[in-house]
Amino acid sequence: MSNRLFQGVVHQMRDTIGRVIGVIDENSTIVACSELSRIGTNSDFFTIELGDSHDVFIRDGYTYKPFGVHVKPDYAVFIEGTDDQAAKYASILAISLSSIKQYYDEKYDRNNFVKNIILDNVLPGDITLKARELHFNADISRVVFLISIVSANEVSAYDVIPVSYTHLRAHETKAGIDNKDLEKLARSISDTLSGEFFTKVNVGIGTPVTGIKDLARSFKEAQIAIEVGKVFDTDKTIVSYDNLGIARLIYHLPTTLCETFLKEVFKKGSIESLDHETLFTIQRFFENNLNVSETSRKLFVHRNTLVYRLDKIKKLTGLDLREFDHAIIFKIALMVKKYLAADPVKF
Repeated sequence: MSNRLFQGVVHQMRDTIGRVIGVIDENSTIVACSELSRIGTNSDFFTIELGDSHDVFIRDGYTYKPFGVHVKPDYAVFIEGTDDQAAKYASILAISLSSIKQYYDEKYDRNNFVKNIILDNVLPGDITLKARELHFNADISRVVFLISIVSANEVSAYDVIPVSYTHLRAHETKAGIDNKDLEKLARSISDTLSGEFFTKVNVGIGTPVTGIKDLARSFKEAQIAIEVGKVFDTDKTIVSYDNLGIARLIYHLPTTLCETFLKEVFKKGSIESLDHETLFTIQRFFENNLNVSETSRKLFVHRNTLVYRLDKIKKLTGLDLREFDHAIIFKIALMVKKYLAADPVKF
């Protein structure tokens, strides 16, 4: 990748300098050159021993300036000519290319560093040392966004999402940031992919953590948010771990316990005995906070019709949804049933 960066600079400088310019690596292979046909060659004309020196030297009509971050240079710039101007060009280019290489390596290493922390691949004792080595601030607040691609056209989402957003991102946050602001950022990613690239994604948001060591926890929370959202909030594309509520509790329950709970709740009659219209009525009743009048208005039915349906549910299941305790039990039972039917993957 650094060779492509070198070639980009060489290409831009070609017309300005007006001479043959290029870069060779430690094996004396030309990795970038203003004369494209020479890239990849390793001829005797350019063969040199970089040695341990970073000083400018002249050979076969070309001026060379080794560069790199190590004691032994990793690369050398070559400029056509042996005059003072060639030496100045070589020195300027060496400084520029060395800075570009260092920036690229540091960024690449940082991305891998964060990824390995999130995936729990770094020993806790090594995190602080590596963070200091990479000049990485390990003590600020961050939160993980996990992007799950649901469907896409021929354009890959990995080509259209900025690199820092691809699949997951450890996003720096301000202390005490509102969860709505995090959802707004996640929404902007989702809307861009959906509106411009016809790529549908779900975004899971972990909780903000202070200290890079806890990023793995935020990542796992974002994973859970994605999976729980698939079960309980199928219409949502943005799911935050903090907003999962009772669904998060149900997700962590053993399936055997869930099955036992359903059998105990519906002793009198099975939940399968309720038809689609009845279940729809129950859903609307919950959405309107157990208010009979408001629910009947939203369903465009007479109040007495709704009361009749609620009495029917009581006869079938033994639960009166007009009583708060019974409504809570029924609501949880519906969620448990949905959870068992989905059989989600747990982390």
